[in-house]
Amino acid sequence: MVQIPDQRPFPDAVFDGQDLDLDGYRFEATDFTGAHAEGRTFLECTLVGCDLTESVLHSSRWSECVWERVVGAGVSLAEATLQDVRIEQSRLGAVSAWGSHWRGVTVKGGKIDFLNLRGATLKNVTFEDCTVIELDLQEATVETVRFAGCRLVEPQFGRGRYKGLDLSGAELVSPRGVAGLRGARVSRLQLLDLGPVLAAEAGIDVAD
Repeated sequence: MVQIPDQRPFPDAVFDGQDLDLDGYRFEATDFTGAHAEGRTFLECTLVGCDLTESVLHSSRWSECVWERVVGAGVSLAEATLQDVRIEQSRLGAVSAWGSHWRGVTVKGGKIDFLNLRGATLKNVTFEDCTVIELDLQEATVETVRFAGCRLVEPQFGRGRYKGLDLSGAELVSPRGVAGLRGARVSRLQLLDLGPVLAAEAGIDVAD
């Protein structure tokens, strides 16, 4: 279990009305259901086994933090900033992270349903051994993002900048917007699988 040393337990789950940023705190099995932390800064904090259901983290800033075995549906990370963050073995759903900024982030293991990264900026980000359902990377700015051992179900691409987007280590199931993946990397086998999708999106009629 990853743990940042010298962390203090934080007694409260809900941030409403509290004018503070958190530095070096550890939250363990804390229920953050419906909690509000808009615009707050979390520095060197750890969340272990916490519930973020319907939590509002809009425009929050996370630096050198760890999320481990975190769960929750309806998590709002819109326009949030995640830098040097590790998300491990977590189970999240309906994550609204449009317009967010991810730098040096690692997502390892677990599953995320409906991850909305539309218009987000991602640099040096790794997804490893996880499942992501309906990933939305439309209009995203991507620089060096890698999916290794991942299963991406119905990912949506298009109108984005995908410099260094490496999909070659992922299983792609029913991808959409693949004609807009200029700058991305896929394997030869994936290219064969993507051929019919590319043809359909380009309006090419392929004869048997």
